[in-house]
Amino acid sequence: MQQWRLIDTGYAGGFRNMAVDEAILLEHAAGNVPPTLRFYAWQPPTVTIGYFQDMKREIDVEACQKAGFHYVRRLTGGRAILHDVELTYSIVAREDNPVVSGTVLESYLKISRGIVAGLAKLGIQAEIASHVKKEKGTAACFDSPSWYEIVFEGRKLVGSAQTRKHGVILQHGSIPLSLDAEKLFSVLKFSNEGLRAKLAEKFKSQACAVNEVLGREVTYSQAVEAFTTGFAQGLGVSLEQQNLTPAEQELAQKLEREKYNTEAWNFKR
Repeated sequence: MQQWRLIDTGYAGGFRNMAVDEAILLEHAAGNVPPTLRFYAWQPPTVTIGYFQDMKREIDVEACQKAGFHYVRRLTGGRAILHDVELTYSIVAREDNPVVSGTVLESYLKISRGIVAGLAKLGIQAEIASHVKKEKGTAACFDSPSWYEIVFEGRKLVGSAQTRKHGVILQHGSIPLSLDAEKLFSVLKFSNEGLRAKLAEKFKSQACAVNEVLGREVTYSQAVEAFTTGFAQGLGVSLEQQNLTPAEQELAQKLEREKYNTEAWNFKR
């Protein structure tokens, strides 16, 4: 059984969270740290957009600023999401690591087993989606499930995104504890308010959150505990609690300052 590192960095802003994910990726690629499962959360709430999205086209930046939200471009693809009351996970491992190896879809499936096991620990019998909805969606990440994402009674419960760099996989995903469609759709751009309201209602029928499914409140720490066990079981690894190394801390600070908290990165096309 492989031994992986478990890191819980808790709450941080959007620029910091994205910088830490990339710092772990780079340090693992250099052979300085083991495969890593990380948990984190967001303060203030943050809108992240996929690597290939256009910030000015998809996001109402003024609305974000007025609400006090951060906004940042991810290293991974996919669509926009508002990270608010949630547990976020990230996994960093080499592409040839058998725990996550294979095509993008194959590695998604392997990682999804850990997510499903974590949800089961909370009392949610979720499923791995085995189809793609072909209908045109919005800029929002959760408006339809895609291959190997996690659904409960047909509604998307977990959204994940992946990139591969330097022979290393980075996959991170949002496990919403509660979901506020109005808050999310207030910071997305639409041609008119009627369309915004219509799509927000549609979104509610296609997405759900942990607390809604369970009918009770799950705290961040309770979610960390459940998904620590779930990922260990689902991935078949042993997890050892550690902290970021000094090199990762330094690299994350540099990436936050010089990349993720810059207009050049966030507003590039």
